[in-house]
Amino acid sequence: MSAPSPRRWAALALIATAQFIVIMDTSIIGVALPRIQEDLGFSQESLSWVFNAYVVAFGGLLLLGGRLSDLFGARRLFGAGWLILLAGSLVAGIAPEVWIELAGRAVQGVGAALIAPSALTLLMMLFGHDPKELTKALALYGAAAPAGGTAGVFLGGVITEYLSWPWVFYINIPIALAALLATGPLMPAARARRGSVDVAGALTVTGGLGAAVYAIVRAPETGWGSAETWLVLAGAAALLGAFVVVQARRREPLMRLSIFRTPDLAAANLTQLLLGGAWIPMWFFLNLYLQQVLGFSAFPSGAALVPMTVLIMIGMVVLAPRAIGRFGPKAVTVAGLVLLAAGMGWLSLISPDGSFAADVLPASLVAALGMSLAFIPSLGTAISSARPEEGGLASGIVNTGYQVGSALGLAAMTAVATANGAGRLGDLPALTSGFSSAFAGAAGIAVAGALLAALTLRARTPARAEESVTTRT
Repeated sequence: MSAPSPRRWAALALIATAQFIVIMDTSIIGVALPRIQEDLGFSQESLSWVFNAYVVAFGGLLLLGGRLSDLFGARRLFGAGWLILLAGSLVAGIAPEVWIELAGRAVQGVGAALIAPSALTLLMMLFGHDPKELTKALALYGAAAPAGGTAGVFLGGVITEYLSWPWVFYINIPIALAALLATGPLMPAARARRGSVDVAGALTVTGGLGAAVYAIVRAPETGWGSAETWLVLAGAAALLGAFVVVQARRREPLMRLSIFRTPDLAAANLTQLLLGGAWIPMWFFLNLYLQQVLGFSAFPSGAALVPMTVLIMIGMVVLAPRAIGRFGPKAVTVAGLVLLAAGMGWLSLISPDGSFAADVLPASLVAALGMSLAFIPSLGTAISSARPEEGGLASGIVNTGYQVGSALGLAAMTAVATANGAGRLGDLPALTSGFSSAFAGAAGIAVAGALLAALTLRARTPARAEESVTTRT
């Protein structure tokens, strides 16, 4: 075994920064959405694509990113990911039209899909020699995700209010340039491996997910019974079916299908998918309610969500591991999803003449506590259920599931909100009715997640629960 790198802790700072940025890029656009909509001419129902273009590309290509990292070397893919993220951020910032904005966001997602799996591989290469150091490194890496979400919400408000919305994308450029300069000196090199790239698998899964999201978002405008809606949904189903066939037949697939026979792994992944499908619509429509109904400007809107996101970070880093150690991951997952559903049910009671203190703050804190409790144990269960040699594959699958759930959940709740009045800008009662319906629908998704977890996850002893958390944290 080679000696540990003397620069490993500096390298960890860069790896944690990578995790911070790819998560921040999902949340930083939230407060800026109304300004982007106004300047580029997005319709209310198509506005969700500013988020979905990034998430579909990110989630759909994560498995391919992990495979490319194995074949061509994690350091090389890490650098390539930053370069692509930089290019996408530039395009998204200068975009004069809707389609260019969405293209830039999709390119950002491609970059994130290369950065995320290669960053974790590099971490394992740097700290795998010492279990104690590895646990500490993984804890710092894990904390970077909620920190990125928190910073994204607040920075999005500051930047949109005092600069302009393109800077929510431009902020990535100096960070990416610094990361590119530091990658060579800090990151370990690894030999390329022999193997093939499952291009067909990557194209079919990404195309299928994108088509499904597109059909659901467009359905309120074209009609759920229209030929366009059903043809696009049929195309999505065909592409996803083709992905399954390709994975079953290829010698080196992106995702070995038999891995889902592992106890708890499929159940935990479905729980993560439903968690993403519930949480992201809540966050998305809460931003719109604050600005389009309550009249908050960008900075106060971002600041209003800081208590919620800070509680998530504290909950994930401090509360969830302790609760898992005492009650086990199943009980904590179910309790978290129930709290999340309760918070969103509370949010569904919003009114056109409501206030932040009465209508938003308490309900958002309940939802945030639920999210922080449900996320860590379900994620840890999914990863720790796989064989040690397949930990990377399990990590890629569960991250993909969460991103896919986020995109599909937001698409579905956008359709629900639009059908109930959210497309009528300036009509506060109609907007409120639409947003309320989306919160209620997202609460239903969280309830479905809680029932699934309660019925399908196995109970684990506290000792085994702590092992699960250590594997992921």
